[in-house]
Amino acid sequence: MTAKGGGRRDLRLDVARGLALFFIFIDHIPENRFSAVTMQALGFFDAAEAFIFLSGYTAALVYGRSLKRDGMLVMSARVYRRVWTLYVAHLFLFVVLSAIVSYVIESFGSPVYAEESRVGDFLSEPHIALVRALTLEFQPTFLDILPLYIVLLAVFPLILALLDRSPWAALIPSLALYGVVHAFDVRFHGYPEGNPWFFNPLAWQLLFVIGAAAGLSRVKGQSLVEEAKWLIVPAIALAVVALAIDLSWTVHRFVDRVPALLADQIWPINKTDLSPYRLVNFLAVAFVAAWLVRPDAPWLASPWMRPVALAGKFSLHVFCFGIILSLVGHFVLVEISRSLLVQAAVTVTGIAAMIGLASLLAWYARVVEAKEAGAG
Repeated sequence: MTAKGGGRRDLRLDVARGLALFFIFIDHIPENRFSAVTMQALGFFDAAEAFIFLSGYTAALVYGRSLKRDGMLVMSARVYRRVWTLYVAHLFLFVVLSAIVSYVIESFGSPVYAEESRVGDFLSEPHIALVRALTLEFQPTFLDILPLYIVLLAVFPLILALLDRSPWAALIPSLALYGVVHAFDVRFHGYPEGNPWFFNPLAWQLLFVIGAAAGLSRVKGQSLVEEAKWLIVPAIALAVVALAIDLSWTVHRFVDRVPALLADQIWPINKTDLSPYRLVNFLAVAFVAAWLVRPDAPWLASPWMRPVALAGKFSLHVFCFGIILSLVGHFVLVEISRSLLVQAAVTVTGIAAMIGLASLLAWYARVVEAKEAGAG
């Protein structure tokens, strides 16, 4: 997907997606102390919220223009072509992850990895687990966010059609469904039997729809930040309060005499069903970030941000590679050393590899574009 609005690529999206991908890679490595400085340090949310919101925003930018230019049928065809690409990517990751875990178990004699990665059922009954993986019901560790995205994008033509009619035509049903999920504990279940999806699509769809509503407003030449700038003060207040509460919890883990503010009242904060605390906190921070960072901010195009934007531009490839690197990084920490130096080496090497892949893809895209231009 491209991330353009008004004919010009919005580097804020590429940079935000690139950072989210790096943070997902870091957060997916268990006991990696560098996760203390990722997005989850900002409050009750983490990079998963950014990934889904930006996915909805970008989808509306791309397919919103297609809807206006080509009509509903062609737009829907483009959406489902993307759904197929995501599905194939998910199955590819499933095969690679299962193969890596199986190899490590055999090589190091550590069956605990089968439980950690949730591929034990695949190794014990592959004929059933494989079929369940094809239907997205079987989701090993690290492989739970792409099925969510696939489901959300599969219903996106309907969402976009409603948004195009009126933002509230999509947002009101979305809010209602979110309310039903939290009132009656409605969830998707998969494999093994009764095992719920880690990301409940019936709840996370609200964040996706909100992102899509913001993206489509951009297609129509509107700016939600400018139209609702009166929200900036309460958004900043919410962001600061959530940050203070989250910081108190972090400090409390190391210093008992520091109170964990409101921990008894709001902990645990449910991620599976996208707790309202997570949702509101993320939206507040996203609104403040969009207000502070303008599309033409010079630093977005600076040399030191270019690798981040490049990773965001090729988000699917970099995401898949990052998942594999997270798994390998986990094995390195367990089998070699959990020292801070090794954690730093794994983190830096992984991010460098992700940037390297994005650079390679960008180079190849330039070569193909040059050849097509020459042929024309």
